[in-house]
Amino acid sequence: MVKLIALYKQPEDQKAFDEHYFNTHAPITAKIPGLRKMEVTKIVGSPTGKSDYHLLCEMYYDSHEALKEAMKTEEAKASGKDLMGFAGELVTMMIGEEVNE
Repeated sequence: MVKLIALYKQPEDQKAFDEHYFNTHAPITAKIPGLRKMEVTKIVGSPTGKSDYHLLCEMYYDSHEALKEAMKTEEAKASGKDLMGFAGELVTMMIGEEVNE
């Protein structure tokens, strides 16, 4: 499995961020063809106290090719446009592979 990972820094207004994220952005993202599973984790702290991060979203795809194809769709473009509009300066995007040792 391949993951597209979005890591969000703390927003100035958590309530407004969460409202938009969970009621607008996540439903748009969930419609992306080829997306197998989407897991959202709210960051509540770190071992040393407060965290600089607010949310982590892991979006699972069958393969790198499946992810590439998904990113070409209108649904992915809509998700990206929305993301840049409300969290462009807060988000770091990464691609990862699950490791089975």
